[in-house]
Amino acid sequence: MKYVAGVDVGSTQTKAIIIDRNKTIVGRALLDMETSMATVAQDAFRAALENADITEGEVLRIAGTGYGRYKVTFGHEQVTEISCHARGAIALFPGTRTVIDIGGQDTKAIRVKPDGQVGDFTMNDKCAAGTGRFLGAASYALEMSLADLGPLALKSQNPVRITTTCTVFAESEIISHLAKGLLPEDVLMGVHQAITSRCVSLARRVGIESEVTFTGGVSRNVAVVKLIEQAVGAPINVSPDAHFCGALGAALFAHDRAFGVQSEDQAQTALAAA
Repeated sequence: MKYVAGVDVGSTQTKAIIIDRNKTIVGRALLDMETSMATVAQDAFRAALENADITEGEVLRIAGTGYGRYKVTFGHEQVTEISCHARGAIALFPGTRTVIDIGGQDTKAIRVKPDGQVGDFTMNDKCAAGTGRFLGAASYALEMSLADLGPLALKSQNPVRITTTCTVFAESEIISHLAKGLLPEDVLMGVHQAITSRCVSLARRVGIESEVTFTGGVSRNVAVVKLIEQAVGAPINVSPDAHFCGALGAALFAHDRAFGVQSEDQAQTALAAA
């Protein structure tokens, strides 16, 4: 059996996925970002190899994607993160028509055509408002782990309105509210509402169509998931592998090149998308 891999180098974490010829995930790895993107990309790939219990020589092709995709110097190609998140979302949920991706540094909204190609997209890449860093500021101010923020926010009875949209000033506003004696859960729900408002507004620019698939690290946050569902008026797709969606998409593009696609038209489409 031969394999292909995708490595998604994000701003805060790097993900690696290995799939076999049948497009089954056989190995995965997630590492926090280090000083060198090139080093952490290599480390994530090796960790995924270990997780899959295979050797590097068994991997035919590697595709890099994400914020630091050109740091995947050992890869054979680099693919845009927009294309990879759309491809990965369709693989996880074939009915996907809208992808909302909230990462550590940016937020993306992607409209997916019925054939799986990207119809339109928009990104919040000039400012970290409405991204994982916004939650990071809350985590630091409250001295809580990121994993605990969502469950606590859901206990809120009187959410506090967060007026700033700037991550730099969010921490100060949170501390100010806490100093006034407001409950942490109410302050946190305000933070989650601010993030959700930003990402849903972004998604509406491309048009929100069912099914909606939520990808990226923030998809693990139960409060953000609930608030997005309330905003769009329907359940949304969240896979246990949502964090790996970009890496999965990259691996699938590598699969196209390594094992071929069904038709010449699909081959040309895959080349254009990459």
